[in-house]
Amino acid sequence: MSANAPQRMPGARALIRCLEAEGVDTIFGYPGGVVLPIYDELYDSSIRHILVRHEQAAAHAADGYARATGRVGVCLATSGPGATNLVTGIATAYMDSVPIVAMTGQVVTSLIGNDAFQEADITGITIPITKHNYLIKDAKELPRIVKEAFYIASTGRPGPVLIDIPKDVSAGLIDYTPVEKVQLPSYKPTYSGHPLQIKKACELIEKAERPVMLVGGGAIISGAHEEVRQLAETLMAPVTTTLMGKGAFPEDHPLSLGMLGMHGTRYANYAVIDCDLLIAIGARFDDRVTGKIESFAPRAKIIHIDIDPAELGKNVRVDVPIVGDARIILKKLISTLKIKLPKTAEWNRKVEAWKKEYPLDYDKDCNELKPQCIVERLNEIVKDGIFVTEVGQNQMWAAHYIKCKKPRTFISSGGLGTMGYGFPAAIGAKIGRPDSEVWDIAGDGSIQMNIQELATAVSNDVPVRVAILNNEYLGMVRQWQELFYNRRYSYTSMKGQPDFVKVAEAYGAVGIRVDRKEDVKDAIIAAMKSDKPVFIDFRVSKEENVFPMVPAGASINEFVEQRGYK
Repeated sequence: MSANAPQRMPGARALIRCLEAEGVDTIFGYPGGVVLPIYDELYDSSIRHILVRHEQAAAHAADGYARATGRVGVCLATSGPGATNLVTGIATAYMDSVPIVAMTGQVVTSLIGNDAFQEADITGITIPITKHNYLIKDAKELPRIVKEAFYIASTGRPGPVLIDIPKDVSAGLIDYTPVEKVQLPSYKPTYSGHPLQIKKACELIEKAERPVMLVGGGAIISGAHEEVRQLAETLMAPVTTTLMGKGAFPEDHPLSLGMLGMHGTRYANYAVIDCDLLIAIGARFDDRVTGKIESFAPRAKIIHIDIDPAELGKNVRVDVPIVGDARIILKKLISTLKIKLPKTAEWNRKVEAWKKEYPLDYDKDCNELKPQCIVERLNEIVKDGIFVTEVGQNQMWAAHYIKCKKPRTFISSGGLGTMGYGFPAAIGAKIGRPDSEVWDIAGDGSIQMNIQELATAVSNDVPVRVAILNNEYLGMVRQWQELFYNRRYSYTSMKGQPDFVKVAEAYGAVGIRVDRKEDVKDAIIAAMKSDKPVFIDFRVSKEENVFPMVPAGASINEFVEQRGYK
């Protein structure tokens, strides 16, 4: 028999063959009736299956795996509620341009549309939150669709792709032949960038005296971190990042401004307001970055580099849009520029003065345990680690005090702001990069949304560490209630919290409680020495707020303090 001759096999076996051919080594999933043919084939597969305790966690873990490794993450769920439980994770990946392939089971094709048991129109549900999706109605299409799904998910602007697989497709026999090439005439991402636009960008850059580089997650996706650094040093231009861009430029570099926007550093926001040229690389100018659009970078010409043409001019006016891959375009920019001596010395002195006048700070002399102190200690102690966050105050403190030096070391739900994301994403990141120290920085509210994944971590020997900044509130919502609703704390108190130490121990993990700042360092070191998952319950100041802060809809140089604007 020829090596390329079709082989008769069940659709489920062909699916596993296709996944193996794509280099898939891990699937995060939860079984159910209509995916039993697939699970039966997984039993003999080389692919590692991680049994999560909730399907949402499967999508988040696949997402964390993808962000940490740069490879496509894969998750699997059954039909109906199994599929719909993936939706939040798929939407999270879509908003942050994360390549995952989500596979769902479906009722047999003859019952689709008849409200059969555990039927849901998951392709219809996920149209707005997937880059593309498929419902396979003919088993012979399965190999082609799987090949296309991985290609679409990982090319251009990455994103989630869903494949819905009816049970008769996975159980039925097909003549399987590997698909070697993808043929999608209507899908051709632009990578190289238009030469005329690159020339125009160079002309603006060569004239600029107060440039700022704004770097987003697209720079990390394209692997452009070295080119970002090279361009910044060529221009001697300050660099600010979005939340998704953390790690694209080393935050211990003298030109680093940290994050900008609603909870950005004052000096980053001031620099963007005052710059005469803004070079945006793989960033989408979302509302948390820009604040009031009319006053965003009002004195600046704007160069915007992005692989997705739909992002160019979507939110802010752009003088020179360049469609393409950030790394490729930056290489061309750098080689084309004619700059012998940067004109930015006076500009950098001004920025340095802002840094000295408005540093990130908190009350270090307070007897209470401050959350900022914990994150600072993590930054000092955990070398070359991967930090994952939940959403809320914990996320912003992590963004402020974790100083990322490399890409793919800061993982967070940005666009959707998904509470419950961090813990399963940390599990996925640790499985994808087992030699890295992985920490989830969590709040006591968000950690409880997927706390059952302790069982996943324990049963699969995944020693992730979780730093719970426990203030017994839904902290960020409470902060808004304090500042804008006269301290009317309407249902943000988290009374009735479990004992997180006992919860961890009940699952077979390690639990540690810390309520004194003198004990923070020892607890972190003890956690890192454990070969088990660890929860550290840090009992922090109950009403500590995240500052700097710009109110929603205000200009990004209008900061609010406890006593109003400053």
